[in-house]
Amino acid sequence: MYAEAARCDTLTNQAIVDLRSDTVTRPDAAMRQAMADAEVGDDVYGDDPTVNALEREVAERLGKTAAVLFPTGTQSNLAACLAHCGRGEEIIIGEGYHILASEAHGTSVLGGIALRPVPLEPDGTVAPERIRQAVRPDDPHVPVSRLVVLENTWRGQALPLARMRAASAAAREAGLSVHLDGARLFNAAIALGEPVAALAAVADTVSLCLSKGLGAPAGTVLAGDPATLALARRWRKMLGGGMRQTGIIAAAGRHALAYNVARLADDHARAACLAAHLTEIAAGDPATPPRHATNMVFFTPRAGETADLLVHMKTEAILLGGQKPTMRIVLHKDVDDAHLDRVCAAFTAFYRGH
Repeated sequence: MYAEAARCDTLTNQAIVDLRSDTVTRPDAAMRQAMADAEVGDDVYGDDPTVNALEREVAERLGKTAAVLFPTGTQSNLAACLAHCGRGEEIIIGEGYHILASEAHGTSVLGGIALRPVPLEPDGTVAPERIRQAVRPDDPHVPVSRLVVLENTWRGQALPLARMRAASAAAREAGLSVHLDGARLFNAAIALGEPVAALAAVADTVSLCLSKGLGAPAGTVLAGDPATLALARRWRKMLGGGMRQTGIIAAAGRHALAYNVARLADDHARAACLAAHLTEIAAGDPATPPRHATNMVFFTPRAGETADLLVHMKTEAILLGGQKPTMRIVLHKDVDDAHLDRVCAAFTAFYRGH
């Protein structure tokens, strides 16, 4: 994949516009300087001052009392589930949520925890009644229901706070804990006009990614209460996530929180502009109009068209994900207005030829 990107750059002599994901962002000069200047220590001993500062800041922003820095979101989610659940217990989770669909069922493989998927509502939320119906009876023939996993955003959609609160209330009424996969929680907060702490309040633990729209090169912070986070920190060590002079990563995260949160609105606006342009030029399958959700555009080419579109865009130094039938196009901090103009022009040129 990266070799293809390099060939594309050689072919066109243009800077690549990478729309495959917001994980492709690179640290800018100011973030790199913050990393170079970071005061560091041994984080396994709790001695890295920059990590400690980041964890305090994220906990405060999310309205929690403790936080732990993880190298990845998958490990953060896994450690949270392991901290909440024991072997033979069960997680109730929305169908298609990341922990179920894209994290290799690590909770089951490594933790002996069952996953019980429930259908999603059209807006991506889990209905309270679905949770109530999924809670297991006190019966030795079935796993013990222990945790509900929610997600925000989901496939780019910022899920309404009232709906999230209702799902959380149903879980807590049943005596279950709640974990929120909030990888892009700041995108949700910006889109909904809600304080990020209000969105985080629906859950006992929240996983917040720093390396997507916020632009850090690595790092996810898990926030929650001290007792649960102490267990998660122990699991982090067992999962191989105990790192040493991690202040260089934490410094990037602190820089991202200081400078890259409010600007997420720019990504959302550019996604809306791209979706409108695709609609205006009648691009793709007319039965599935382009739509945008936060910083993402979901676009369905006509049948048999995807391969040619990918080749055309690559010759213009533009990388698309190529999912079928509907591709996800992701706007992020490394895509500015000039890049967006290039993308729109490339789509126009392709569809004029078709």
